[in-house]
Amino acid sequence: MRAGAFLYPWDVDGDPAAPALLAGLGLAQVTLAAAYHSTRALSPRHPAHRIVTAEYAAVLYPPDPDRWNGRAPRPYPAGEWASGDAYGRAADALAGTGLDVHSWVVLAHNSRLGAEHPETSVVNAYGDRYPWAPCIARPDVHALLVDLAAEAAVRPGAAGTELESCGWYGLAHLHAHDKTGGIALGDREQYLMSLCFCPACRQGYGDEGADPDELAAAVRAALAPVWAGAGPAGGLGALEAPALAWRAGTARTFQDAAVAAVRAAAPPGFRILLHADPDPYRCGADAGTDPAHVLGLADGVVARPPKVAAFAAHARPETVVAANLSVVTGMGGAPGHLARDAGAARDAGATELRLYHAGLASDEDLHAVRTALRKLG
Repeated sequence: MRAGAFLYPWDVDGDPAAPALLAGLGLAQVTLAAAYHSTRALSPRHPAHRIVTAEYAAVLYPPDPDRWNGRAPRPYPAGEWASGDAYGRAADALAGTGLDVHSWVVLAHNSRLGAEHPETSVVNAYGDRYPWAPCIARPDVHALLVDLAAEAAVRPGAAGTELESCGWYGLAHLHAHDKTGGIALGDREQYLMSLCFCPACRQGYGDEGADPDELAAAVRAALAPVWAGAGPAGGLGALEAPALAWRAGTARTFQDAAVAAVRAAAPPGFRILLHADPDPYRCGADAGTDPAHVLGLADGVVARPPKVAAFAAHARPETVVAANLSVVTGMGGAPGHLARDAGAARDAGATELRLYHAGLASDEDLHAVRTALRKLG
């Protein structure tokens, strides 16, 4: 199976040994971050650093002034952790290895945007803002993220792109010193806590025939048993369908526009994949989609192994269904079982693998990856 691995520019930029190490793993491509959210990342082999602190969501290349001058909001250039054209330097270093380089673009996940422009954020049914989650229903957010998709995806030398968070973001977020685990929230509770009630979404619910105040009250009532420890969240009754219709339609419009913008900017043969989930209720990095629609729109998807079969059922012969497998033991991955897990993903319909994350993995983890990929051929 064709395998690719995720990578940050700072894993390669300034490390002369990194390109050969990556090429020796048996990979076909690297998916290199071009626009990424804030993070603190271990870089276990770099000769100049071990911890990289990306303080805010940023583009890891110089944004085009002709595109962004006079616009607000706009992308933020990275600080010292990826100064200048870090993406370009890393891509150039990888160019002679035989590995394809695809860009990795995170869209609706940006804490600094929410801090500096609070009106852009998702607002839950209790009135709490999520500054890390831009509301894709807002015209200014939609315009920002669609243009960001086009610019960040089509970097020099990139053969394709993978768009993450190309849809609704919500409550789930590994925020600094996160303290939200006191009550376990399942998929249903996460969805209810992620429904947005900003002015744009309130108008949207109304357009679908749902009074937004009644919907917010229904969400709070549905969650009441969760806070009391009396049981799982309930339903929204007759308000369930219009709420989901607004969410699904808005996500679909955003995904259509983002992919169209990338296609318009890209050369022929440029491959566009979305990190996606077949559950329309899903919020987050793998945004909820309609499998038939998204596979008619993009060239394929990157999905968690349990979700591969739902996309494979709608795939055409040329469609990419990439199973996203963690290979970092310290983050819950199982590189020692990669050959087994890859085989199971292939049986479910996966055509490719994505390995998270070559830059974060230990030498022992990468040895296991190399061994597994040799077995897989």
